[in-house]
Amino acid sequence: MTIKAAETAPTRTALRRVVAGPPGLPYLGNLPQFGKDPLAFFEQLRSRGDLVHWRFGRTTCLFVADPECIGELLSEVEHTFDQPDLGVAFRTLLGNGVVVAKGNDWRRKRSLVQPSVRPKQVRSYAATMAQCAVDLADRWSDGQRIDVKREMSALTQRIAVRTIFGVDTAGDAEAIGRAMEVAQHEIGVEFSGLGALLPDWVPTPGRARIKKATAVIDAEVGRVVARHRAGETGRPDLLSRLLAAQDESGARLSDREIRDETVTLYIGGHETTSSTLVWAWHLLARNPRVREAFGEELDRVLGDREPGYDDYARLSYTQAVVKETLRLYPTIWLLTGVAKPGATLGGRTIPPGTRIWTSQWATHRDARWFRDPLEFRPERWARDAEEIPEYAWFPFGGGPRACLGTRFALVEAVLVLAVLGRRFDLAVDPGDLTPVPGLTLQAAGEVLASVRGRR
Repeated sequence: MTIKAAETAPTRTALRRVVAGPPGLPYLGNLPQFGKDPLAFFEQLRSRGDLVHWRFGRTTCLFVADPECIGELLSEVEHTFDQPDLGVAFRTLLGNGVVVAKGNDWRRKRSLVQPSVRPKQVRSYAATMAQCAVDLADRWSDGQRIDVKREMSALTQRIAVRTIFGVDTAGDAEAIGRAMEVAQHEIGVEFSGLGALLPDWVPTPGRARIKKATAVIDAEVGRVVARHRAGETGRPDLLSRLLAAQDESGARLSDREIRDETVTLYIGGHETTSSTLVWAWHLLARNPRVREAFGEELDRVLGDREPGYDDYARLSYTQAVVKETLRLYPTIWLLTGVAKPGATLGGRTIPPGTRIWTSQWATHRDARWFRDPLEFRPERWARDAEEIPEYAWFPFGGGPRACLGTRFALVEAVLVLAVLGRRFDLAVDPGDLTPVPGLTLQAAGEVLASVRGRR
């Protein structure tokens, strides 16, 4: 692949040097290295330069590590960069929801979904978020042993089921949650393995498992949608708002589109927040100074009451704990696009069809943008504490396709930490947690802790 300096309009960045990545194998390219440890592979690419050639099978790829170039990539999606095909496993779960839709279809769906997650609507969900966390705190006791991963997953499942689907039964949360866990694992396995190179029609055990899991999800979503259409729920949930949404022509989302968008919102409201909370408790347990500052803010702002939506803005240090957790352990750990004719990055023309990759994991841990990048330091997010370039931190993407559920996820994480952290410390067992990159970045295995009462 030849990438040359753009010869037309001036670019927003200085001309960036393109360097070669590690040598690959015939037909497979760098897929074995990527599949063995995607996070380490992206860090290796970042160490080579800001624009790095590599190959995903036979596909020519360019890895982007510089924040200014990342901003170009994310800002120009739908113009000079396109959404790639992420594979049959990904499509089986997410269908053609707003995350993967393109062009006019994407614009229509975004306009219909966005109103349901605006700040005004998130405010209406905040009481449910806090109450679910209170219910969990009421079940905990001093000295109790818990699996933090299991507890946070069950909590965010309940929040998601209540806020998205408007139901509140254990069966709904458990059936969808178990199926989603299987689907997420299989997506990660296929995406980083040989399955990524196989045609869609080739049957594999993993593809069979994800189809079975998706069938469970479809059945549960279909059942709840039918209840809504029959008027059996009067809650102001996300699903009700999606069912009522109309585009400019007056058309509504079809049942299939409703299914795709509710699954997408469920992943954003449950999978990503659950993972963030697990990593946050792990980091707080490893950093007593930060835990003390976190507890001091909760005592000062909340006293003896539970938090509400208006407290989100007041809990600035708790927000910083969440932001710093997302820096070190971003739940969405990579983004990818495909160059269209006329695409440029870093002042260079990118050949059409080139697959562009960028990794939050690699950029968030770059010492050029973050002092002592491996340290958990929420104070770095105080105003003017550090000069952090735009798009050096991008856990929710950016540009026109930035995650619609960003506000929902941040408010949920802050309120849950505030409710639980006001009453308890979690003494997470010593030892490192291994991050597993799948559909989202999860901690491997159990995360065991002892509950310690603060009040």
